[in-house]
Amino acid sequence: MSNLLEVSGLNKRYAAFALKDVSFSIPRGYIMGFVGPNGAGKTTAIKAVLNIIRLDAGSIKLFGEETGADAHTQNERIGVVMDAPFYVDDWTARDVERALSPFYPNWNGAAYYDCLRRFGIDAGKKIKELSRGMKVKAQIAAALCHSAELLILDEPTSGLDPVARDEICDVLREFVADESGGVLFSTHVTTDLEKIADYITFILDGRVVFTGAKDDLLEKYVRVTGAPEEINPEQRKRIIGYRKHG
Repeated sequence: MSNLLEVSGLNKRYAAFALKDVSFSIPRGYIMGFVGPNGAGKTTAIKAVLNIIRLDAGSIKLFGEETGADAHTQNERIGVVMDAPFYVDDWTARDVERALSPFYPNWNGAAYYDCLRRFGIDAGKKIKELSRGMKVKAQIAAALCHSAELLILDEPTSGLDPVARDEICDVLREFVADESGGVLFSTHVTTDLEKIADYITFILDGRVVFTGAKDDLLEKYVRVTGAPEEINPEQRKRIIGYRKHG
């Protein structure tokens, strides 16, 4: 089983935050859910994978090679979907193709317009006129049409209705069906991950708390409810976090 992405001992320090020894990997044919609260370090880790920020320590391999060694070629093999599109508001979906296609030798215009039709996006409509869900789908259409092997999604389903989220999850399942591609899916919507994720990496305060198969996570960690006095001292030591309410 070959890995599309290998992150090893990633460290990056800022004035008020640091990633500390972050490590995880994504094999071909699988979806990795990347979870954690706001400010945990998910987007910083994604920026490191995309070679947007410099590392203080650690290494990242994409498609078996160190990042930066051939960054341009590596980027051609990655499809990126952010929580908000980085396109000009007055662009239409046709303008998006004109702007992006020169950067991707494997750009497939027919596949792009097929995706737009599947998602019900009018190619002549301006980006600013699209709903949030449609903006996410427009990014997915662009990400899927240049033979990308790795999809990286940063909070794309946050705020979307369940129907739109299900549609996006279906697209990701199809993407990994032939076991040649993989997905890094950062999200707060854990119900989406319950449906489609094979692996989970959970990051908290810049550190990886868990990385591994989703089934292992569900077997090793549980949520319990009850009165505080029902928890004995030995159980209290094993509690990772708790919430008190009436």
